[in-house]
Amino acid sequence: MPSNKILEEKKQVVEALAAKMQNAAAGVLVKYEGITVAEDTELRAALRKAGIEYSVMKNTLTGRACEMVGYGEMKQYLSGMTAIAISQDDPIAPAKIMKEYADKIKTFEIKAGFVDGGVIDQAGVEALAATPSKEVLIARMMGSLMSSLYGFARVLQGKIDKENEGGTEAAEAPAEA
Repeated sequence: MPSNKILEEKKQVVEALAAKMQNAAAGVLVKYEGITVAEDTELRAALRKAGIEYSVMKNTLTGRACEMVGYGEMKQYLSGMTAIAISQDDPIAPAKIMKEYADKIKTFEIKAGFVDGGVIDQAGVEALAATPSKEVLIARMMGSLMSSLYGFARVLQGKIDKENEGGTEAAEAPAEA
C-alpha cells in the first residue's frame, strides 16, 4: 500500500491539474506514442510560445482531475500514452497546434478535448482547429463592414452625381432660351 506521503503528493497533482482545467479556455488530449525527442522538443517549444501548458501524466490522475471539474466523459479517452495541452487564454490554439503535429506525425493522434465547459471528441477538436484565428475573424468582419459602407457611399455618390447632372442641364437650359 502506498504511503500517505505519496498519496498526498498525488492528491496535490490531481488538484493542481483540476484547477488548471477549471480555469482553462480549452484543452486537448493526445496520444503521443511514436514521437521522437526532436519532434517532442519542437512541439513543446511551439506550445510554450503560444502560452499552452503541455504535460504527460498518469491516466488515472488525469481521470480524477477530469471528474473533479465535470469532464468525466473524457475518462473514456484515457488509455495508452496520453498527454494534455491546456490553454488558459486561447480556446483555439491547443487544437490548432496539436492538429498540425497530428498531421505531421502519423503515430501522434488527437483523442478528445474540452472547450466552453464541455467535452468534445476528436472531430470536435479538428473542427475547432479549422476555425480561423481571432485576428483573421476580426479582419473578415471589418472587411464585410467596410464593403457595406463603401457600397453605400457609392450609391450616395451616384445619386449626388445624377442630381448634379440634372441640375447642370436645368441651369443651362434657360440661358440658351
